[in-house]
Amino acid sequence: MSSFNEVKALTFDTGGTILDWHTGFKKAFIDLGIKYKVERDWSKLANRLRRKSLIAMTNLGKEDSPKYNIDQAHRFILDEILDEESLGIVSEKDRHHISWNVPHSFKCWEDFPENLSILREKYIATSFTVLSHRMIIDTSKLNNLAWDAIFSCEGLKKYKLLPEAYEMTANYLQLKPEEICMVACHPLDLNAAKKVGFKTAMVKRYSEWGSEDPHNIKDIPKHQYGIVVDNFSDLVTELSKS
Repeated sequence: MSSFNEVKALTFDTGGTILDWHTGFKKAFIDLGIKYKVERDWSKLANRLRRKSLIAMTNLGKEDSPKYNIDQAHRFILDEILDEESLGIVSEKDRHHISWNVPHSFKCWEDFPENLSILREKYIATSFTVLSHRMIIDTSKLNNLAWDAIFSCEGLKKYKLLPEAYEMTANYLQLKPEEICMVACHPLDLNAAKKVGFKTAMVKRYSEWGSEDPHNIKDIPKHQYGIVVDNFSDLVTELSKS
């Protein structure tokens, strides 16, 4: 493990690392199938909604000011998927429920709330995310999460994986990049943060995508990032060594 002695702040990716989006979207799709008496692979549809929404957000703001946020992306991607699946019968109310109500009600992984409190005793702990301010507010209240700050790319106007998003977050914290540790379960996020100078800690989420493992998380070696652990309790243990 590289030295984390100088780290003063932890910036947490939130969608996936903290919030269990797959279970939320999958259940909503299952309920949709029951209501409309249709069958699909709802787990795959949940992943498709998430994947295409992330693609729509990645590097947004590189050329022009962003024209939409993640909430709007969830909606237009959902509409695309429903059209592709010949599910045009789904009502406006149900579309709003899946694209807005569901993600704003995502539950967090069970190992996070208690360990967030522990980590805040030593570090500034912030949400640093492509999720909208409102989504972070709603899910934080629901899951009783207390952040020291929220850095949403919606407000930064520069979305991950743009280096400016990480640099601006460091500037707002009035810290050098090497004084910040990016905590995430996504290699792309950690790689981008590392290039800017952040320390990195991967918390593996083996079931983030249900039975899929699109990023081969299980095969990522311990030496790829500053810290690589299986859960937040182990992250607390590793950071306590610094």
